[in-house]
Amino acid sequence: MPEQGEAIPGRGLPRPLSRRGRIDPFIVMDVLRAANEKEAGGADIIHMEVGQPGTPAPARVVEAAHKALENSRLGYTEALGVPELRERIARHYNTRYGVSVAPERVVVTSGSSAGFVLAFLAILDVGARVAVPTPGYPCYRHILSALGARAVTLETGAGSRWAPVPAALAELNRQDPLDALLLASPANPTGTMLVGNGLAELAKACEQLGLWFISDEIYHGLEYEEPAQTALAHSGSAIVINSFSKYFSMTGWRVGWMVVPHALVRHLERLAQNLYICAPALSQYAAIAAFDACDELEANKGVYRTNRDLLLEELPKAGFTDILPADGAFYLYANVRHLTNDSASFAKRMLEETGVAVTPGIDFDTGRGSRFLRFSYAGATGRMVEAARRLKNWSA
Repeated sequence: MPEQGEAIPGRGLPRPLSRRGRIDPFIVMDVLRAANEKEAGGADIIHMEVGQPGTPAPARVVEAAHKALENSRLGYTEALGVPELRERIARHYNTRYGVSVAPERVVVTSGSSAGFVLAFLAILDVGARVAVPTPGYPCYRHILSALGARAVTLETGAGSRWAPVPAALAELNRQDPLDALLLASPANPTGTMLVGNGLAELAKACEQLGLWFISDEIYHGLEYEEPAQTALAHSGSAIVINSFSKYFSMTGWRVGWMVVPHALVRHLERLAQNLYICAPALSQYAAIAAFDACDELEANKGVYRTNRDLLLEELPKAGFTDILPADGAFYLYANVRHLTNDSASFAKRMLEETGVAVTPGIDFDTGRGSRFLRFSYAGATGRMVEAARRLKNWSA
C-alpha cells in the first residue's frame, strides 16, 4: 500500500511522487513533535531528545544582529559567504588548532545540513558508496540516499571505543570499493571521540585508499577530557564541515561552514549559487561576533559538564547502567538491552509515563539501535535533576 502522503493514481496528483522523498524519517523530530503535542496539552515535558543547546545565542551575537538590522541592507551575499566571516573562520583554525587556512577555502553554508548536501553533490555521483560509522547521525545516510548515493555501514564497537578504525575501513573497501569516508568526532549519538593518533591514521588510510575524507566537526568545542583534533591538521584534501549550532548555541540561525581544498571552491560556489544563493545574511554578520563570546560559551560548556557528571551518577540508579564513554558533545548513549529489545516503544512509554523525551537508538543504528537510547543533556541543570528523579521513581 502507498505510504501516507504518497501519490495514489486518480486522487489529485498528476504523477507519482519522486522516490527521493521516500527516505527514512529523522526519528528524533518525530519524537520532538510528540513531546510538543503533550506539552501543548499541559504536560510538563523534559526535552532530552533533540541535540539543541538550552542556552540562547551569545549576547555578543544578538548585539551584532541588532547592529546589522540597523545598519545593513541584508540583501544577498556572495554565495561563498561574506568576506569578513570567511576571514574570521580561517583565523579560528589558527587560534584553536594551530592550522593555517586561507579564507578562500572557507565556504559559508545554511547550517551544516547544507554543507553535507553541497559536499555530496560536489564529489559524489549517483551510485557512489560512502563509509559511514554506525551508530551515527541518521541524516548522513538519508541525504546520501536522496541524492542517489549509498551509505555503507562501518560498524563500530566497544573494542575501539565506538570509533572507526583503519583496518575495518580497508576491509570494507576491499569487499566493494568505496568513494569516501564520513565521520564525526566527537560523535552523535555516542559522545565518543577519536583520541591519540586515531584521526591521523584514518586520514592516512583515506589517502592510501584514494578516498575522500569528510570530517563532521560540529561538536568541536564541546569536549571534556582533551581537545578535539581537526582533520585539516592531518590531510590537505579533507573536507571539514562545521556549524554555529552546537558550541556556539545558534541552532535556529542556520549558519555553518566548510573548509575545502582550493580545487573544490569554484565547484561548490556554482552549486551554492544555484541551490541556496547564500546563507542568511543576518546570521552571517551576527556569527562573526560568536568567536569573541568565549567566556559565555565556556560557561555554557560548564553547564553541560555538570549535567553530564550528574547523569552519569544518577542514570545508573534508574537502571541505565551501561553508558558509553562520554568524551564530548552533549549526549549519553545507553545500552538498554536488559530493559527492552524495542527502544522505540520503550522511549514512547517513557514519554507517556514520565514526561521525559529521549531518542530511540534505531534513529542512529538500524541494526543494534533497538537496544539503545540517546539522552541529550544540553538543557538546564535543574531539568536534568528532575529528569533523573522521574526516571528513578519510574524504575522503582
